[in-house]
Amino acid sequence: MVSVTAAPSADRRQETGLDALGDLVAEGDVVVLSGAGLSTDSGIPDYRGATGSLRRHTPMTYQTFTRDPRGRHRYWARSYVGWRQIRGARPNDGHRAVGALQAAGLVGGVITQNVDGLHQAGGARDVVELHGGLDRTVCLGCGDVAGRAELDERLRVVNPGFGPRTDEINPDGDAELPDEVLDGFVMVDCLACGGGPLKPDVVFFGETVPRDRVEHCFGLVEQAGSLLVLGSSLTVMSGYRFVLRAAKLGIPVAIVNVGPTRGDAKADVRVDAPLGEVLPAVAARLAG
Repeated sequence: MVSVTAAPSADRRQETGLDALGDLVAEGDVVVLSGAGLSTDSGIPDYRGATGSLRRHTPMTYQTFTRDPRGRHRYWARSYVGWRQIRGARPNDGHRAVGALQAAGLVGGVITQNVDGLHQAGGARDVVELHGGLDRTVCLGCGDVAGRAELDERLRVVNPGFGPRTDEINPDGDAELPDEVLDGFVMVDCLACGGGPLKPDVVFFGETVPRDRVEHCFGLVEQAGSLLVLGSSLTVMSGYRFVLRAAKLGIPVAIVNVGPTRGDAKADVRVDAPLGEVLPAVAARLAG
């Protein structure tokens, strides 16, 4: 395995790792698997990095959301505030580099564990959102899927005075708010059926990714020339399983992430450096 850790005293090793990464991507048929670390430069925190939100709060679980009306109300109050930051986020140099490599014909499939839509905004096509997208809602009663913008407009009408300021936004789009302000928030139900509770069209902790989506991603990996993991610690099996599948089939795996990952032992190329530096450099070399 070619491995490199970004450090002032390791410039040559860093160059070697970047060269190995560039050589692998240059062979084409790359499938990208991205995680929250790719979006931190866009102002969206990750879960497990140095400033990861799991260090400070417990994320909403599927069980709490579906079984506890109070918990669901609390989530939507926080999400109503947090959505403004998610909606306003813009793709960073890493997202744009992935889009450029795909446009150059070197990257094929893009699988993302992120729910922020920034890959698409950065120019990537046919992105598989493994965990869904915050820009949509789904009714737990009738299954209707609608745009988040439509819900936001409805919520603004019934919550004209609700807008507490917060600087703490979590990767799943909810904001940290004190409990005393939650009672002032009014939630609305599904327009299609007139009463079903709404859920963001994302996979919560404790929820299962739809099987057909997982199988589609396995298919992409199995046909890939290589698997490129970007900004994911691979701590949960949801993403790690694709690294295991690639390694089992002898498909080269490259990992670019700041800090260790669960998949390091499976990696043929490992670069420990900021994605906002590494990906633009690779794209400039191969897609410029």
